[in-house]
Amino acid sequence: MGSILSFIARTWRIYSPSEAPKTANALKVGILGAANIATTVLIRPARTHPEVIVQAVAARDRERAVTYAKKHGIPKVHDSYEAILNDPSIDAVYIPLPPGLHYEWAMKALGKGKHVLVEKPAVVNAREAEALFRSPLLQKPNAPILLEALHHKFQPTWQYFLSLVDQLNLERVHCLTKLPPYIIPENSVQLNPDLGGGNLLNLGTYGISVLREVFGDEPEECTSCTVRKSPLYETSDEAAEATFRFPGGLVGEISSDMRAKGLIMPTFTVGVVHKEVEIKDDSLPKGHKKMRVRKLTLNNFMMAAAWHRIDIEDEFIIRKSGSEESSGDIMKRWTKMESKTAYTFKEAGVDQPGEPSWISFRHQLEQFVNRVRGREGSGLWVSNEDSLAQARVIDMAYEKSGLPLRRTSSFIERGGA
Repeated sequence: MGSILSFIARTWRIYSPSEAPKTANALKVGILGAANIATTVLIRPARTHPEVIVQAVAARDRERAVTYAKKHGIPKVHDSYEAILNDPSIDAVYIPLPPGLHYEWAMKALGKGKHVLVEKPAVVNAREAEALFRSPLLQKPNAPILLEALHHKFQPTWQYFLSLVDQLNLERVHCLTKLPPYIIPENSVQLNPDLGGGNLLNLGTYGISVLREVFGDEPEECTSCTVRKSPLYETSDEAAEATFRFPGGLVGEISSDMRAKGLIMPTFTVGVVHKEVEIKDDSLPKGHKKMRVRKLTLNNFMMAAAWHRIDIEDEFIIRKSGSEESSGDIMKRWTKMESKTAYTFKEAGVDQPGEPSWISFRHQLEQFVNRVRGREGSGLWVSNEDSLAQARVIDMAYEKSGLPLRRTSSFIERGGA
């Protein structure tokens, strides 16, 4: 009963956050596009942050922007994205536009000295990533801050899960992400390849990021990638299954489906299998050794603030020591199971601020503001090189799938690099 009540209380605070009093120098943020996702990523989290005010919005349709601003209590509506960038009162922008437009508007915003939070994927291919994340605009003194919104990285649940991973003894990692078909319609811009749509650039992006972070390394090769194509867009993938070879012959797999069939709930699961390792146990008779194979499973890594569970399955094996050519006879085998949660950094054993109701986007916003203010914060971040490496792996998967890479922004061709 207690866990149910805690879930209800957390969910209530997530969707009905109290407005924090704002500081005199609060960052004023503009939104490029009246996107629904901005409510979750920025607008709601900003309510509880004393240093963030969502100040302005613009959309291709001004009336839509006006309606959006009234609904969310946004003070200003600008006639264009350029008008937001030219507004001297705006300190930062959030870009939730279709991915094919991210590069152009991120570059334009950085050129105006605005800090940028850009929705994932930050770009649609590695060429754009090279131009954006290694732009001279980011190298100059007092350069603006640029962050790709891979929000799951910032939450205490994910960091606690990583602390349980033994990277030196990994064997296999699998990430499963599925959405029911009603969340992303068949004709969604999120599937339109001309706008940078497709599974590997959307839901599959999280799986690729998960593999890279759990292994703490970059894949050497995408050994296989099979896709289910969109019925409306011949060169777009609704679902993908990909396998990557990491250094040392380690294997990482993703299974991702933006329009999964059947009556399913959104599913975000990470499974980690470790190699068999010896565990010191002085109580064992001479000539015996204790071995362990650890499996970790994180359920609901994307929406962990609402609910999650980390399952730890340890299989123990007592072996009678054999010769060098033999691993020894098995004398005994048993399994130990336990489950853990970490809704706050305190529960994860880390001295950082946060409430149980802080979703991953709220933690992300906390670190974005810390970077802008020049504060150390938690140290959690998605570096420019990390985002560049992420784009390269996505390209790797698309190339293996046989689908073409998404078209590079014409803004690059026009000299906007």
